[in-house]
Amino acid sequence: MSERIFNFSAGPAALPEPVIRQAQKDLWDIDSSGIGILEHSHRGKVFDKITHETEADCRTVGGISDEYSVFWMQGGATSQCYFVPANFLPSDRTADYFETGKWAQDSIKDCPHYGACHVCASSRDTNFNAIPTPEQTNYSDNPVYVHFTANNTIMGTEFHAEPTAPKGAFLVSDMSSNIFSRPLDVSKYGLIYAGAQKNLGPSGTTLLIGRRDLIENPVRDLPQMMKFSNHAKKEGRFNTPNTFGVYLMGQVFKWILAEGGLKAMQERNDEVAGVLYSFLDSQDFYIPHAQHASRSNMNITFKCPTPELDKAFLVGAGSRGLDGLKGHRSIGGMRASMYNAFPKAGAKALVEFMKTFAHEHAAAAKA
Repeated sequence: MSERIFNFSAGPAALPEPVIRQAQKDLWDIDSSGIGILEHSHRGKVFDKITHETEADCRTVGGISDEYSVFWMQGGATSQCYFVPANFLPSDRTADYFETGKWAQDSIKDCPHYGACHVCASSRDTNFNAIPTPEQTNYSDNPVYVHFTANNTIMGTEFHAEPTAPKGAFLVSDMSSNIFSRPLDVSKYGLIYAGAQKNLGPSGTTLLIGRRDLIENPVRDLPQMMKFSNHAKKEGRFNTPNTFGVYLMGQVFKWILAEGGLKAMQERNDEVAGVLYSFLDSQDFYIPHAQHASRSNMNITFKCPTPELDKAFLVGAGSRGLDGLKGHRSIGGMRASMYNAFPKAGAKALVEFMKTFAHEHAAAAKA
């Protein structure tokens, strides 16, 4: 049997080892039911328990009050690009969007199908290497909501604090790649959504946390599957959900609580990311993409001095069990994705290889 290697993939990404071990058991027989999680009806008693525990543990992890519904949908965060304006944005109103990378741009593209879209701040001119500052932000008059992508996986940038929405507007955030990686004040938001495949579980499930007064009254008549309220009222079971995805997400919530909650997650992530950032800050061979004040704890992006060296780096890293480091095609280079479950040993192994590679190729970089 082959040994497990270090998985730096941007998603689907590394899962906590105890969660994987528990899933191995529950695939065969969950809760002494005689059958595994993949075979249970989403309407049965076993899955009733899973649904209720997953929601309850999510609320505990995030400190989520009863003013908010917690539910899940399919279609990934990409579907939320149109679900959000469809439910919230009247045709004669405006929503404000931060343009900080590819996933933010996807949301911006779908907004005008339903109402007016105003880009209140953008870092496109610097290839999205920074988060816009409050001084660089220009809100429209009376927006319904302000949308931002909390962490930008491709470019390696992250909002370290949520923007302050204008009076009368509420915040909407795509937190797919940094949800529950640090303490979170849910009360500042109207809606949070997150694809599970980075910090919460496997692909195919999207977690939503929505203020009840907002999601219960869509601004237009919509198909039944597009109404947030229907999914919330049915506990994420308006249609057949990804039952395994919901189960595994629940197991991840239990793991987060066992590890000490969101404060412990932040300390863990600061430490793991710090291993790589400390090295990058101490050398002049590798070229980081994100500006220091905006860099992400989840995705660390960098390049070698030449594209040829980038290719050689990826080959060498792969041969040493450092997998998934290839950067997105739109930026190139390397991307080390280290979410909640990623071990510190993996960050250390990457740094040791980076030191060796830089030493061996220093002459080629100067040529």
